[in-house]
Amino acid sequence: MKRVPVLLLALGLLLPAALLADTIIEEIVARVNSEVITRSDYQKGREQLMNDLRQQYGADAEKEFKARQKDLLRDLIDQQLLLDKGKELGISADTELIKKLDEIRKQNNMASMEDLEKAAEQQGVNFEDFKQQIRNSIITQQVIGQEVGRKILVTKEETQKFYEEHKQEMARPEQIRLSEIMVAIPKDATPEQIAAAESKANTLVNQIRGGADFAEVAKRSSEGPSASQGGELGVFRRGTLAKELEDRTFAMKAGEVSDAIRTKQGFVILKVTQHDEAGTPSFKEAEPRVMDALYYQKMQPALRTYLTKLREEAFIDIKQGYTDTGASPNQTKPVITATAAEQAEQAKKKKKKFLIF
Repeated sequence: MKRVPVLLLALGLLLPAALLADTIIEEIVARVNSEVITRSDYQKGREQLMNDLRQQYGADAEKEFKARQKDLLRDLIDQQLLLDKGKELGISADTELIKKLDEIRKQNNMASMEDLEKAAEQQGVNFEDFKQQIRNSIITQQVIGQEVGRKILVTKEETQKFYEEHKQEMARPEQIRLSEIMVAIPKDATPEQIAAAESKANTLVNQIRGGADFAEVAKRSSEGPSASQGGELGVFRRGTLAKELEDRTFAMKAGEVSDAIRTKQGFVILKVTQHDEAGTPSFKEAEPRVMDALYYQKMQPALRTYLTKLREEAFIDIKQGYTDTGASPNQTKPVITATAAEQAEQAKKKKKKFLIF
């Protein structure tokens, strides 16, 4: 028999032995319409938040966690409200889920979806939970896009005004965006191996200069870690690259491709996909980024307003001791009409029993 929390016994909520034999007891933290958020959901949310903050903030993650954990239940309720809305709108995300999983598979250079599943399980990740997280993310983003994002307008006048007010903040040093194709050579390579690698690299250079797409060649032929991203390396300012590479690449214009360059790892072919001169970008150059910044500024309060509206139209009940920092004073608590017998029957059907609060 699976473990029953001591708290359940202490409260005198005894279940029939037939139910206990195949039932998991979960403490409910919040009810959102017909769904529940359990203590284990809450704990998973805490763990995910800490993992995300560690990746983003490193040593400062603990400090950020203390500041953000107060909104954890709010975020879980937000997600459930958006998922409910997605169901109402008929959003399933099945096609998008398959595409996303296949994208992840390719990024990790795996031959099949079975390989991806095995890799997830080897890292202690339940693959079904992993897929559900991706599905939930796709659904919530689509709901936000349909219900909030498409209603946000950023005018030319607003964009121009923002640019003028923040022009000095946009000043930048000279920088380039690079992509690479790597032809690796083994450690202690023989002269023949080195010559073969150089020949392959030169052939790839000729293919690209003959019209082949750099990103596609990188995906197909590069042996570097950026291959699955089409060789994309990111942006580099002056002074951040090795001098030999800097002298070559900063002398190139956007769109130019280098000859094969010998490095410790092998032969690398570099493409400058963007070259920004030092100084303040013109309004035309900065306009897309400015529009994104203004859109984001408007999105946050608009989304919060929308989620407040969803709360006021929903039935939400929070366990004592927990706080929804996004709660509206106009929310209505659910009226529980099911009898104890009906609840036991529901539990029997679901093979899961929730600890009533």
